Amino acid sequence: MSFLFVLAVAVVLALLLFLYQLSRPDSSRPHGKLPAWKRNLRIAFAGVLLVIIALGVWAFIIEPNRLIMRHEAVQIDSRPEALAGLRIAVIADIHAGSPFINEQKLQRIVALTNDQKPDLIVILGDFVVRTSWHGTHMEPEVIAQNLKGLQAPLGVFAVLGNHDWWEDGRRMWSALESAGIRVLENDVARVERNGSAFWLAGLGDFWTRPQRIHQTLAPIPEGQPIIALTHNPDIFSSVPARVPLTLAGHTHGGQVNFPILGRIVLPSDHRYAAGFIREGSHQLFVTTGIGTSIFPVRFRVPPEIVILTINP
Repeated sequence: MSFLFVLAVAVVLALLLFLYQLSRPDSSRPHGKLPAWKRNLRIAFAGVLLVIIALGVWAFIIEPNRLIMRHEAVQIDSRPEALAGLRIAVIADIHAGSPFINEQKLQRIVALTNDQKPDLIVILGDFVVRTSWHGTHMEPEVIAQNLKGLQAPLGVFAVLGNHDWWEDGRRMWSALESAGIRVLENDVARVERNGSAFWLAGLGDFWTRPQRIHQTLAPIPEGQPIIALTHNPDIFSSVPARVPLTLAGHTHGGQVNFPILGRIVLPSDHRYAAGFIREGSHQLFVTTGIGTSIFPVRFRVPPEIVILTINP
């Protein structure tokens, strides 16, 4: 990838030199220059080509290789004591093996996340990328071992996504559990904090797994605070109001967000593209994730790790 970056920069510099040469008088021609209309046409063409190449370099090489730390805050109406001030690191759609997501990037994800000292870490599926023309296969055990260093006092939890199940969900599940990352597949976990407790409810992937929302939530006593974890946000409309906050990934924010036109392609309901969505008394947060799939491109949707703080 570094070779591609150097090559792209070289092309941009060559075009800039070409534009400079066009703007200079040509002493080999009468009056030292081309006819004005020809000269302006060449400059315009070279300028447009320069912009296209520069945008391509950004969208296919620079932005997909970025990794930003985004901080968000959410207010939960009932204000349960167990959730007050809770800091959650939200990671999704790592797609290990996709461009720029190698073992070194996994280690960087771990280091950046741990530096924030979150109370809780959740990983919202799609650890792998389905074998494709732009990806390389990374074994589930290798992915899990590189994520093993994630640390949070309340634990590290995960759900699986459609890519995980398309490849080998059971193997990914086992690898994560062996690395100390608990997988919640239509299952719940009780987490103690501030002398009380809240619950994490991991819901199966909307595309590839059975939907057992009410059965999953049944063991949780009424009135107990719940945070639901899922991969695909399209499940949100079926999540009951007793769950004040649902966290999801999957959309990648469309990977491309054009000015004016917006997000042209989304694998989910456009209402759930990215960020906060409120429906009635409960809300959804969708992270745009880290890796890429289908096409190795991101434009105005940088890869992100989110530190989500629940306001007291």
